[in-house]
Amino acid sequence: MMKKHLLATLTLISLALVSCTRETVLREELPDIFPDYIGVTIPAEIAPLNFDLPEEYSKVYARVTDPKGNVITAKGDYAGFNVKKWHEITAANPGETLTVTVAGYKDGRWEQFRPFFIYVSEYSLDDFGVTYRKFAPGYETYSKIGIYQRNIHNFNEDPIVEGTLLPGQCMGCHTANATSPDEFLFHLRGKHGATIVQKDGQRKWLETKTDRTIGRTAYSYWHPSGKYITHSNNLVHQLFWTGNNDRYIEVYDEASDVIVHDVDNDQFILSPELMTEDFETYPAFSSDGKTLFYCSAPKVQVPAQAQDLHYNLCAVDFDEETGKIGTQVDTLINAYAMKKSVTMPRPSYDGRWILYSFADFGCFPINHKESDLWLLDLQDGSTHPLDRANSPYCESFHNWSSNSRWILFSSRRGDNLYSRIYIAEIDDDGNASKPFLLPQKDPSFYHKTLFTFNVPDFTRGKVKFKTSTAYKEAFSDERTHIKVE
Repeated sequence: MMKKHLLATLTLISLALVSCTRETVLREELPDIFPDYIGVTIPAEIAPLNFDLPEEYSKVYARVTDPKGNVITAKGDYAGFNVKKWHEITAANPGETLTVTVAGYKDGRWEQFRPFFIYVSEYSLDDFGVTYRKFAPGYETYSKIGIYQRNIHNFNEDPIVEGTLLPGQCMGCHTANATSPDEFLFHLRGKHGATIVQKDGQRKWLETKTDRTIGRTAYSYWHPSGKYITHSNNLVHQLFWTGNNDRYIEVYDEASDVIVHDVDNDQFILSPELMTEDFETYPAFSSDGKTLFYCSAPKVQVPAQAQDLHYNLCAVDFDEETGKIGTQVDTLINAYAMKKSVTMPRPSYDGRWILYSFADFGCFPINHKESDLWLLDLQDGSTHPLDRANSPYCESFHNWSSNSRWILFSSRRGDNLYSRIYIAEIDDDGNASKPFLLPQKDPSFYHKTLFTFNVPDFTRGKVKFKTSTAYKEAFSDERTHIKVE
């Protein structure tokens, strides 16, 4: 009864604000807003969750009320809230519930919908922003590809490096050390390819193919000390499915190994346990730096047996002082026995969890509609799906905030084509909140853009990359050649 009385009161108050003397129609259903921010959990001082109604509504009115009666409103072509006022009302309500009342103007009158709730988390998200690759979905061209950074507390986006600066080159994956903007790398593909490692304001353009490795580095992860980076070497290929409405493109490895990179000495550390005839890929260091996680699959004939590729999650010891890799390999998740595949392990920075992709087969979950996010508890070894974060479409390319309370990931929910960035809270028991789409100033942005987002990561500060000399450095072909221990 109390909730019904509260909703009725809120409806009457909001109607007085939008209707004045005009007729207003009460609707029993929740508003059909885009993005869907109904019931999401957000950190305080995130960028405003601006949204819109379907196009038949020419105007939108929204009212946000906190438990103390404080109110902010938005009215216009869409619900666009003032950044400062949004920050104030969310910062004043950690652990509380905001009530949102929405009305749309159509056919000369306002239609008032049932109010919905937004939950403000008690956990902060103090990181500066997110980094991501942005490009048109497909495989034919990459001239417009770039790596960008976005302030998540407002709507400011800046390029880190763009493909137009380096024509003919493809921007590969980028990686920061536990969200640090001061230790950052990315891979450049093409004739003048290199791995660019930037540390403490200095950067190196590295030639990472050696006579003892199968190719250049591909998927990378920093050691928490910053002294090492672990890479996989992958011989990557594509195949194209026919007669399958759920599968179009498959990315697979002809061969793959895992190695460790001594950053200061420009040297690779090789281990026979991580360079077998099987497939080893997606390495990641634990938060204390003492364990190297990676994915491993028994060798099959590819591409003919691509659907028989099933990757396990494995672990091996690592000694920071000596740079030595252990010889005892442990299997943490035997996905092969389940005819499934574990990829992209991302350990939380507090040492509690590993977030990973779980798909039917293969090593590239972004092309797998069934790919979901799962969480491994490193305390007791249990694992479970993040049901509220997952969707009927692909979830992949995930990472943690610096305080290990938030995750972000790419999802193709919506159209099964464009990947967009979603953020969710993780509670003490490893449960995810309903994720929210990265807010944009104009919510129609996602309907208009021709770009997809992937490889997202949080960053504690702004990445500083001097593009003024990048062109000269890239095309000079002056590279530091990695040695092998």
